Amino acid sequence: QVQLVESGGALVQAGGSLRLSCAASGTFFSIDAMGWYRQAPGKQRELVAAITSGGSTNYANSVEGRFTISRENVKNTVFLQMNSLKPEDTAVYYCNAEGHTSGFSRFSYWGLGTQVTVSS
Repeated sequence: QVQLVESGGALVQAGGSLRLSCAASGTFFSIDAMGWYRQAPGKQRELVAAITSGGSTNYANSVEGRFTISRENVKNTVFLQMNSLKPEDTAVYYCNAEGHTSGFSRFSYWGLGTQVTVSS
């Protein structure tokens, strides 16, 4: 079982910045990739950014150049630095972790989400 605890969501004005954090804990063999997804009201959940244990990153086109994902492998923690925020970034942001259990089964877990609201 893996638990993901997110923090950092808040209300911010357009053009502002926020830093989200997500810490993974529990029993597992490895966490291979961690990522941030978001879901706005009435819309599907979408990938924002992801990072592998080796440091490879992937970003949604809408956040490229504004958001930066980083990871502390030792602490199993992932961060999302969000700059130049826009009202359309308003959503619940969810952390995701994918990896392997001690029995080498694959897993994918989600956090409960943290609200990011950007006012115009």
